[in-house]
Amino acid sequence: MEYDGGMLIGYARCSSSGSDEVGQRDQLVALGVEAAAIHVDHGLTGTDRPRPALTAALSALSARDTLVVTTLDRLAHSAADLGAITTDLRDRGVRLMFDGRVHDPGDPIGAAVFTMLSTTFPEFESGLIRLRTKDGNARRRAVGGFSGRKPRLDAVQQSRLYDLHQSREYSVAELSKRFNLSQAGVYKNLAREKSRRITPDSPADH
Repeated sequence: MEYDGGMLIGYARCSSSGSDEVGQRDQLVALGVEAAAIHVDHGLTGTDRPRPALTAALSALSARDTLVVTTLDRLAHSAADLGAITTDLRDRGVRLMFDGRVHDPGDPIGAAVFTMLSTTFPEFESGLIRLRTKDGNARRRAVGGFSGRKPRLDAVQQSRLYDLHQSREYSVAELSKRFNLSQAGVYKNLAREKSRRITPDSPADH
């Protein structure tokens, strides 16, 4: 699709979740990008992960065209990477649309935005960390692995904690010190073990 004298080329970098790709494609189409002009890479983790779709998208762009992404953290995998990509776009006179706004390196305001994009943004790095965590959890769920923080107690320790609590010989404060847990952690493990014993086929650490 042409936009103000140039073409719109979309790029999406998606997690392992199929819904993530569908959502980004829908957003890019809503921004005016034709479905056939959307390039998609899969996988958010790893700074050296190949991105053939990004290479194809960048190669398809000419001066006055616009690269469209939903957010900056979908474009690059680090602040340095973002700086390199935006410098290339600026040098070639290519515009960049993210968060629904078009930034043109040929006008003063757009040039200022491109300059800022070559610096490190804490918010940008935080966004990347959230995306990588989400992608890693999705991949672990896909293979039946644990998603989220690993429990501090293993199955045997959790069972022992529960038995001691049931014996009423130890207070929660004493169990907290004995198992090196916060009192909230003691209650959480007690609830987890109680649930496991009610439904013994369920894993102790889920």
